[in-house]
Amino acid sequence: MDAARLHEYTEDMSSALSIDEVDEPQITRSNGVVIEVDGAGWCQTDNHVIEGMWEQYMPQDLPMTLGHENAGTVVEVGEEVTTVSEGDQVICHPVVPCGKCRPCRQGEDMYCENVEFPGLSRDGGFAEQLLTGERSVIPLPDGVDPAEIAPHADAGITAYHAVKKAVRELVPGDYAVVVGVGGLGHIGLQCLDAMSAAKVVALDVKEEARSLAEDLGAAHTFDPSSDDVAAELESLTDGRMAPQVLDFVGADSTLSMAPDIVSAGGDHHVIGYGGHVHEPAQALVNGEFSFKGTLVGQYTELQELVALVESGEVELRTSRYSLDEVNDVAEALEHGEIEGRAVIVP
Repeated sequence: MDAARLHEYTEDMSSALSIDEVDEPQITRSNGVVIEVDGAGWCQTDNHVIEGMWEQYMPQDLPMTLGHENAGTVVEVGEEVTTVSEGDQVICHPVVPCGKCRPCRQGEDMYCENVEFPGLSRDGGFAEQLLTGERSVIPLPDGVDPAEIAPHADAGITAYHAVKKAVRELVPGDYAVVVGVGGLGHIGLQCLDAMSAAKVVALDVKEEARSLAEDLGAAHTFDPSSDDVAAELESLTDGRMAPQVLDFVGADSTLSMAPDIVSAGGDHHVIGYGGHVHEPAQALVNGEFSFKGTLVGQYTELQELVALVESGEVELRTSRYSLDEVNDVAEALEHGEIEGRAVIVP
């Protein structure tokens, strides 16, 4: 079968992956599941993997097939699998947990002590078929297109996981800030609008992204490259600022906004990444705010997100590409030219 594989780390996205002929995956465990990939979302993390940013956090044996946002049709199951059958359409939680360690038994899939991460630690879904496990597949409701929903496997669940934490601290009358209305941010904004009574303020340097934010329910939008966001937020909130900020960019410039826009006792959720937190300790003490990281989410949260999608509360803006266009997608995303989410259709 054909697969898009990374042979060496590089910053040149134009030829980052090669299309190789590889063997179809084989089930080696009784709970294994093989899916025919109908859609695999391209994520900024894929670009970071190509650049080698994940090597120190997750061992990688190159060459490796990328792709960690996967959905498709079950073509083979292990002898103990009972929750899905051949022909079922599923979305895949991005990791394959062991199910036996303490974090797994607490439902914390991302903290699994024996975690396998297709597309980051072993072969992923930029291929015709993908090997996953029964604990990682969620059957899709009738009428849901696997290729359309695939990016929710990581982008969606990550945004939802962060919003779920934030809405616990929001009450009617509050303002919540969404930083970056791109592939993750446009999902997070919809989740925030559906799950809380807070007014949403969206920040993005691109006019089309701000227009999208308004279409998706944002009460106010600002351009942080030209607007005085802190002053605008102070005026809107009578000086109370935003108790919850969801940063889907995670650049130095967006992380540095926290002391000026987060309410006392509030949280700046770091969802996008690539930048650094460079705040003096006194800034955190004076404001008593927190930076909170977000690492994807739980299997049950992906189920909850699928329910939001089925009910029409959350939709994806996607564009589709063939497997041999993977490097074009990588380049386009590197230059900020992808609106919403790109989906590879092998």
